[in-house]
Amino acid sequence: MKTAVVTDSTAYIPKEMREKWNIHMIPLNVIFGSEVYQEEIDITWSQFYEEVKTKELPTTSQPPIGQFVELFKNLAKDYEAVISIHLSSGISGTFQGAVTAGTMVEDIEVFAFDSEISCMVQGFYALEAAEWASRGEKPEAIIARLEELKKSARAYFMVDDLSHLQRGGRLSGAAAFIGSLLQVKPLLHFENKVIVPFEKIRTRRKAMKRIADLLGEDASRGGEYQAVIIHANRLEEANEWRKELSALYPNVEFSISYFGAVIGTHLGEGSMGMGWMKK
Repeated sequence: MKTAVVTDSTAYIPKEMREKWNIHMIPLNVIFGSEVYQEEIDITWSQFYEEVKTKELPTTSQPPIGQFVELFKNLAKDYEAVISIHLSSGISGTFQGAVTAGTMVEDIEVFAFDSEISCMVQGFYALEAAEWASRGEKPEAIIARLEELKKSARAYFMVDDLSHLQRGGRLSGAAAFIGSLLQVKPLLHFENKVIVPFEKIRTRRKAMKRIADLLGEDASRGGEYQAVIIHANRLEEANEWRKELSALYPNVEFSISYFGAVIGTHLGEGSMGMGWMKK
């Protein structure tokens, strides 16, 4: 059974990697006033952080269902099934859009997968699915593999302040931080598909050390891990952190990614995070 793999732009998989593994991408949108940009197509992460320096913070929107339907119909010409992997349904309707579109197309079976997370950790699922699909594995087996990976998937990130997340309604349980925002670097994570506070930490450096320690706890249990450092326009800092962590954890393969336009809108410049899962 020939299976296609689709993900959305918030996985932030580099274009050359998507092309290598034949991963199809559906973009979310970032909207500056009346200008609509498809992220990763019309605007790069670096262009986005330049734009927000001189313009009001944009809004974001999920792909129209019609865009999914069109993509799935095109894929039906060459494939019998599609694995469609998306950012957490707790922060976006993109996953539900894929589910709905799957009921509107014929000649192809759509298996939608809620990553319950976002950014390059979501990308890890898409890359694994693509590798399995290239070997001719059945879609049901691929979904089962992704569910297995989900058991070890983690992501923690810190923001310079919570105002972007609060404004966009993407943060649950924020009340614990109100009144002390200036004194802390909030450490956040996904829980039950939504972004919630994990811990209050006093400095950026301590927040990053805490994330590294959490990785260390998992890595110390044995096995091979893949981890990604994710930055919001802090590439140099991300590279330094990677160098430091690679020396500490030899059983972890590190890469670097970014918070692109859509996720960056909700987190703000300067955010830093890390996600990982077992290989």
